[in-house]
Amino acid sequence: MGRGRVELRRIENKISRQVTFSKRRSGLFKKAQEISVLCDAQVALIIFSTKGKLFEFSSDSSLDGILERYERQTHTEQLAEVNNKESQGNLSLEFYKLNTKAKILEKNIRNYGGHDLDVLSLRELQNLENQIDTAIKRIRTRKNQLMNESISEHQKKARTLQEQNNTLAKKVKEKEKKLTENPQKEKYPQGQNLSGFNAPAPQLQLPTLTLGASLQGREEEEEGEAHQTAPRRSTIMPPWMLHHLIR
Repeated sequence: MGRGRVELRRIENKISRQVTFSKRRSGLFKKAQEISVLCDAQVALIIFSTKGKLFEFSSDSSLDGILERYERQTHTEQLAEVNNKESQGNLSLEFYKLNTKAKILEKNIRNYGGHDLDVLSLRELQNLENQIDTAIKRIRTRKNQLMNESISEHQKKARTLQEQNNTLAKKVKEKEKKLTENPQKEKYPQGQNLSGFNAPAPQLQLPTLTLGASLQGREEEEEGEAHQTAPRRSTIMPPWMLHHLIR
């Protein structure tokens, strides 16, 4: 069977306690030296006996170097802890300030909108009225500035358009003047001979024949043909019959 766990407690026998202290101290120093060699660690060991005698071990040549390093390390950790606490305290304070400011701004916004006015005193209402009047004056000033800038811009555009209109009107007048001075040249720019176009067109006089004259002429022609072809038997209607038919 294995050895059971021994309960650790103070040795009441003084001699046994002194012997155990000497043995365990030597074993503790040996273990400290082994861990410093095997693990390349800096080890410092300080022991005070019941009589106040000092026993020490150091893996370095001097124990003071390890103790200084220990003090620096503990001091740095303490400062970091303090700074962390201060930082947390500062953050808490900053959060409280920002939260209070946000609540005040929300209250002011509601008051500007005409809400929650019952809890305000006369002086607070007067201050609120003055703030609103000041804000309205600033808004009107900015509005008038924008309106004046817009009017100036429109006037500038109107002047530009008027100048363009005047230029176009001048060009139109010059064109009309050229057409008035040289109408034919402007109308026929290729130098055509226009004498024939200016002369009046000749009028054709058509003979007006009446029905009687036409028939009379035809009778004369038929009489001539009758004299020429006397020997032949004519089948043409005699002139006197034609004359009666015309009437």
